[in-house]
Amino acid sequence: MGCASHGSILTNLNDLTMRQITFNAVQAFNNGRKFKSANTEVSIEGDMVSLYLHGNKIAERSPDGFYVTNAGWASNTTKERLNGLDGVSIYQKNWEWYLNDKQWNGGWYRIA
Repeated sequence: MGCASHGSILTNLNDLTMRQITFNAVQAFNNGRKFKSANTEVSIEGDMVSLYLHGNKIAERSPDGFYVTNAGWASNTTKERLNGLDGVSIYQKNWEWYLNDKQWNGGWYRIA
């Protein structure tokens, strides 16, 4: 019985921590470095840094600004990757997504 409780506590703690792949991708995105692991990639094209999930661009940073989108995929993984980025806070309430406390349809949005 104790093990079952212990397991659920560990699962809940793991949910609160950023996945290693997200951490590594965010580090690469912030530092303008290429990165690829499983379903996540950071690419560099000139002065633009882009973050991809399953081949869909979900964030880009260039001299024009820093933008995010869910690329039409309102998934927990998309939310988790985007939440790893500085200045991004996404949560879901009553099936609706909120980006930095404003209701958001997932379209491109300028963060900075």
